[in-house]
Amino acid sequence: MSQNTAPSTQTPEELDVVIVGAGYSGIHQLYHYRKQGYSVRILEAESDLGGAWWWTRYPGARVDSESPFYQLSIEEVWKDWVWTERFPCRDEVCEYYQHVERTLGIKKNIRFNSRVVSARFDDASSRWVITTKDGFVVHPRFFILAIGAASKPHTPPFADFQSFKGICVHTASWPEGLVTKGKRVAVIGTGASGVQVIQSIGPEVKHLTVFQRTPNYALAMQQQKLDKEIQQKSKRLFPDMFRRCRQTPNGYSFDRYPKSLHATTSEERLLFFEDLWTAGGWRFVTNNYMDIFSDQAANDEAYFFWRNKICERVHDPMMQEKLAPTSPPYPFGSKRPSLEINYYDVFNQPNVDLVDLTQCEISKFTPSGIQTADGVEHTFDIIVLATGFHTFTGPYTDLKVQAADGTDILEKWANGVYSHLGMTVHGFPNFFYMYGPQSPGACNGPTCSEVQSDWIVGCISHAMKHRFTCIEATREAEIKYRRLILELNARSLSRSTSEPTNFKGDLAQYGRLCAEVTEDGYRGFVFSSQVESRALL
Repeated sequence: MSQNTAPSTQTPEELDVVIVGAGYSGIHQLYHYRKQGYSVRILEAESDLGGAWWWTRYPGARVDSESPFYQLSIEEVWKDWVWTERFPCRDEVCEYYQHVERTLGIKKNIRFNSRVVSARFDDASSRWVITTKDGFVVHPRFFILAIGAASKPHTPPFADFQSFKGICVHTASWPEGLVTKGKRVAVIGTGASGVQVIQSIGPEVKHLTVFQRTPNYALAMQQQKLDKEIQQKSKRLFPDMFRRCRQTPNGYSFDRYPKSLHATTSEERLLFFEDLWTAGGWRFVTNNYMDIFSDQAANDEAYFFWRNKICERVHDPMMQEKLAPTSPPYPFGSKRPSLEINYYDVFNQPNVDLVDLTQCEISKFTPSGIQTADGVEHTFDIIVLATGFHTFTGPYTDLKVQAADGTDILEKWANGVYSHLGMTVHGFPNFFYMYGPQSPGACNGPTCSEVQSDWIVGCISHAMKHRFTCIEATREAEIKYRRLILELNARSLSRSTSEPTNFKGDLAQYGRLCAEVTEDGYRGFVFSSQVESRALL
């Protein structure tokens, strides 16, 4: 069913699997369940394929993973597809999704315009009761959330926010046809979307004011057009490339340099850093010395090389200090850096200002713009909120996932997230999620998603083969996994002082852990064919 329909008065359909979300994760799941003959459907809130890319329409939106890695590893799909750019733009990613549809014919198993508002496990039937906003109800045996970690936009509680009379837009809900050329524009936030918007609209606006709290250690993208013939010839290596991606820390085919920074000379380091910088993209992070994320001195040296590169492009010393401070505000690579094309060049323009929010906060919104703590009122036609998302647990605030006793998953996580493998939760049988709380986060999205997807498919297939009706993680298993999450966080230079939201080991380590659980007979899980046996958990 590819289109929304009116709520049905008939008995709700019983399916083997329901997946929420039609991005890479959901499509990969659907593909494999269909191959095994299971009854399966995707519920998608939007009107077409693409997940986050469907509604990501802001100027300059593009992928920050290199194109060979930012695709499904399904041969039917990649064998007849070529990318035009090393880092594809949003429109090309959306066209890729349509290619997936033309190749696999997946829309017939997707119900669009179907925003899930509640999901509750029913003990009597060992099935989930899932309800959408328009009243559609379905009863699957297994329920999988494939909505990602960043699907709920975050808007800070600015004073008098509603008083602004101009246009205020979040990058997650950019309206089609919005014109910024010749306008006075504010951009609040310098994360990934902020960097891309700033470098895209900066050269054409009348005046641009950027409000920055934390500088982004943006890396040179080194964008380039791709040759179709060269891509086609390289496809003979794709199966090996996709397997290799799962063996590395970040989900790409390239790995960290197997040498300590301290075991090198200053000349060797400089030449090596220059090579990585010229290669562009993530290479300066993913291919760097093995100790730059565990040794502060090594990390500082990488930071100062990066800072010198930025200061070479930014002319004004005061602007240099705001964008690339002399003293690192946080360890290099501990926050996901963005990739940039002309971001730093924009700040050389006479019509561009940068307000450092650590020195001068936003006091309030006014009818004509924004007033800062120094009493200055900044006048704008358009205010862009590049303020990110409520990540990881955020998407669950609008989607009530409830255990049989009515306990909401956010209630369970109120005093800390507990999960097993960052995919399952005790008390919520037959429920799996992907790319969410305690999952790997700092890696190539498609690779990470497929590692988890394959494991979930294997787990459900094991249950179906042996006629089990329930799969549930034990409390002991999720306590042990949480302990691992906290230990990894404590050892990391990027450690969080609050609740760590993701798995801070590398992707290869995570993959090995999942494989070990499977090989040990799904250690930490109880499979049952009678509801009463859950009392043993």
